[in-house]
Amino acid sequence: MAITTVPGKHVDIKMWTRVDEVEPAALQQLRNISSLPWVVKHVAVMPDVHLGKGATVGSVIAMKDAVSPAAVGVDIGCGMTAVRTSLTANDLPGDLGGIRSEIEKAVPVGFGAHRDAAFDDRDAGDWKQFWARFEDLTPAVKARADKAVNQIGTLGGGNHFIEICLDTSKRVWVMLHSGSRNIGNELAQHHIGVARGLTHNDELPDPELAVFLAGTPEMAAYRHDLYWAQDYARRNRAVMLRLISDVLRKRYRHIRFDEPISCHHNYVAEEKHFGEDVLVTRKGAIRAGNGDLGIIPGSMGTGSYIVRGLGNPESFESASHGAGRRMSRNKARKMFKRSDLVEQTKGVECRKDSGVIDEIPSAYKDINEVIANQSDLVEIVAKLKQVICVKG
Repeated sequence: MAITTVPGKHVDIKMWTRVDEVEPAALQQLRNISSLPWVVKHVAVMPDVHLGKGATVGSVIAMKDAVSPAAVGVDIGCGMTAVRTSLTANDLPGDLGGIRSEIEKAVPVGFGAHRDAAFDDRDAGDWKQFWARFEDLTPAVKARADKAVNQIGTLGGGNHFIEICLDTSKRVWVMLHSGSRNIGNELAQHHIGVARGLTHNDELPDPELAVFLAGTPEMAAYRHDLYWAQDYARRNRAVMLRLISDVLRKRYRHIRFDEPISCHHNYVAEEKHFGEDVLVTRKGAIRAGNGDLGIIPGSMGTGSYIVRGLGNPESFESASHGAGRRMSRNKARKMFKRSDLVEQTKGVECRKDSGVIDEIPSAYKDINEVIANQSDLVEIVAKLKQVICVKG
C-alpha cells in the first residue's frame, strides 16, 4: 500500500496503514515520539500498530546518540523462533491432545520455571561466559540470579505461545513466541525509572519517553544490560525449541529439523540508515533487511507467515511483528464469552477456557490485511496454520 505521511513536530510519521485505523491515543503517542529532537528522518509505523506504554507498539525509531528504553518495551528481546520439520500432516495423530500435553510438561508456562537449569551447550553455547556477565548487571537484579537461571527455557503468559503448524504443503513446523521473562522486565523497569530522573528529560511531552544520551554512564549501563537481556531472550527461545524438539524426537525417531529462523521484535540495534549511524529501536517490529527471514504471527486461531525482507529503507528495513491487537485485553474479556473462543479456535488443539479469552482471535487485527499492507517490506515465504497452540 502507499505510505501515509502524517506531519510531526520534529520529524514526520510514515505509516503502513491508514490514519483512521490507528486509535487516537496511539496516534498521540506517535506525535509525542516525533517531537523528540534525537529522532532521525521520520518515525516508521507498521500496519499492526496499537497503543503501548510510552512508545507505540509497531513503531520503529532511529535516534542519533540517544535511546529511549520505553521505545524497546519491558519484555526486552521478545521475539519469534520457527523451524520446519520433515514431518507431514499424515504423521500427526488424529487426537493432538497427547502432543500438546507432552509439550506443556516439557516447557513451563505462565509463572512457571524449571526446578533445575534446563540448558546445556546444545542450545546456544558459551553459557559460562553468558552467566559471568550477569555479575555486571545493575545491582537491582542481583537477587534474581536463581530465578533467571530456572526461567531459561520457559514460555511465560499473555500473548506468548508454542505452536505446531502446517504450511500449505502440509509440512509440520514448530513455532514459538517468548522473550526475556522476568529478568528482562525488571531490567527494563529499572532503567526506565533511571531515565525519567535525568534532567534533560524534564520537558518531554511524555515522561515515559525519557532517553539516555551517548557518552553518559547511564547510557553505558543501559546498553550493557539491554544487550545481555536480548541475548537471554534468544537463548530462552533456543532452549525451548530444543525441549520441544526432544518431545517430537521421542515420538518420531526419524524426524529432521531445518535451520531455525529466529528474530527479535522488541530490541535495539546499532545500524546505518540514510547515511547516519543510529540506534534503532523496534518495538513490535522485526528487521526486514534484504533477504532477512522473519516471522509474522497472527492469533491463536488464524495462522502466521514466514517472510523474507525486501530491505525497504523508508521502514528502516523493518516489518510488522504480528497482527497487532485491535482491542485491549479488558475489552476482549468483556465482549467475548468462552463459547466465542471455542468457535474461533475450532480445529486447534488449545486451551479454550476463560483464562485466555483476552487472546481470542477477534481481539486481533486481520493478519492477511496486515501482510497485504506491507507488500513493499516483505515477501511471503510460507503461510502456516496452527493445529496445536500452547498458551501460558
